[in-house]
Amino acid sequence: MTRLILFLVAVIVLAASLSWLADRPGTLLVTWQGYEIETSVFRAVVLFAAFIGLAFAVWSILTQIWSTPATLSHFLTRRRQRRGLDALSSGMIAIGAGDRSMATRYALQARKSLPHEPLTLLLRAQAAQLSDDKATARRIFEAMLAAPDTEQLGLRGLFLEAGREGEHEAQRQFAERALKLNPKLSWPVEELFTLQCKDGDWSGALETLALAKRHGHVERPVADRRRAVLLTAQAQALEEDQPEKALTLALEAHGAAPSLIPAAAIAGRLLAARGNTARVAKIINKTWVKAPHPELATAYAYARVGDSPRDRLDRVKTLFQLNPQSIESAVAVALAAIEAHDYDEARRILQPYTEGGLTRRVAALLARIEAEENGDKGRAREWLARAVTAPREATWSTADGVTADRWLPVSPASGELDAFQWRVPPGDLEGGEDRILGADLTEFIASNEPETVIAKAAVVATGPVPEPPPSPQPKPAAPEAKVAPQTAKAEAPVSASALDKQADAPSRSERSRPFAPSRAPDDPGPVSDDEADPLGVRA
Repeated sequence: MTRLILFLVAVIVLAASLSWLADRPGTLLVTWQGYEIETSVFRAVVLFAAFIGLAFAVWSILTQIWSTPATLSHFLTRRRQRRGLDALSSGMIAIGAGDRSMATRYALQARKSLPHEPLTLLLRAQAAQLSDDKATARRIFEAMLAAPDTEQLGLRGLFLEAGREGEHEAQRQFAERALKLNPKLSWPVEELFTLQCKDGDWSGALETLALAKRHGHVERPVADRRRAVLLTAQAQALEEDQPEKALTLALEAHGAAPSLIPAAAIAGRLLAARGNTARVAKIINKTWVKAPHPELATAYAYARVGDSPRDRLDRVKTLFQLNPQSIESAVAVALAAIEAHDYDEARRILQPYTEGGLTRRVAALLARIEAEENGDKGRAREWLARAVTAPREATWSTADGVTADRWLPVSPASGELDAFQWRVPPGDLEGGEDRILGADLTEFIASNEPETVIAKAAVVATGPVPEPPPSPQPKPAAPEAKVAPQTAKAEAPVSASALDKQADAPSRSERSRPFAPSRAPDDPGPVSDDEADPLGVRA
């Protein structure tokens, strides 16, 4: 609207000016080189305006002719870019749809139209990957490393290609280079951390974790948990050779994650070897409330070397008071009671689990009680039979079904850190416990000396543990009981492997005792005077 008004105003002004000149006629005389030109002022003005207009028209034509090559080149370039962008768009769609032929076709078109475009290199590389042309894909990714704007993309592509070919060392090098190039990238931090954990490089994993925490790639609670697991892995590797360093690492891990069972167990064993019973109780009590475990109960029971079985039973009852709802508390008290020959207490503490909550460990312990207290082989055989069909016990297992006898920092299947949890394995997996318990039951039925088999089954059900030092109070042998005649099926001949197992099996007093950590001879480790003894048992 404004432009229209201005145009109308300009036309009115021009018409008024010409009308003004027409109303005032005059004569204009020009003499030049012997020529005289005489005309009116109005005509002279009109001719001058026409001359200016003609000059502008000629100048415009000459300028257009001069710029025609550049205009044509610009037109062709824009058309080529438009075709290249269309090829990139269609090629990405073909890649997503998995159309190998169309992806290759559009990649060639994009290469002709936009040879230096980073997206063209990406489309070509992905088309080569879709065609399973690993050599071409790797060559394109390597070409990306030459340009600063595509170097990160090239490293990412080479990392993935190395992973597909199983070149873990090359993966690690690409991830380290990408991390140095841009520490704010999340993928090199995560992938490098995973590779370091798979390789057992705990020190390198700790450095990578610190870098990830500093740049905000991982939340603080997750970082603290991962750091605790890595420190525990280091402590586990150094527990035998460097106990002092292992103790420092385990205590730091326990401080970062009090619910981490292996850290508390390692710290408890090493502190017990030093004679620091007060700290053993403090650490294990804190973890037992959050995550009870047989290793913790063992370390707690044998925190003071030389105690009698009755003293250990009184001590373990403290754990039951801390977490009475957990079956681990009941099993720990039952084991200590059996060691102390207090079979009534063991039977009483297991009574709530004999029906609805019966598990393999409970059934095996009840079989051991019957065999050791009364020598009742029939009742022991009955409990062992129920142990075979009882629900699975909690064990160290991962979400993908991998189980282990001891805690591992990394899953051997997926390489995931902190994958092992103390829980019932998912699904009905075929494991060693099923086979062992089944074999033990067969041996028991066919044997006239089932005590060894019962002890072996109890150890399998409750978890294998190292042998403690010799106890000052040896256990009396269980009285011999008469066995009722077996059925025809039960009197089947014993296999050679079963006889070998019975012959090689240690006595139940050797197999059923838990581990008692020994005190280092050069480190008496007395407790400080200002630390009260929370174990509640005299030395």
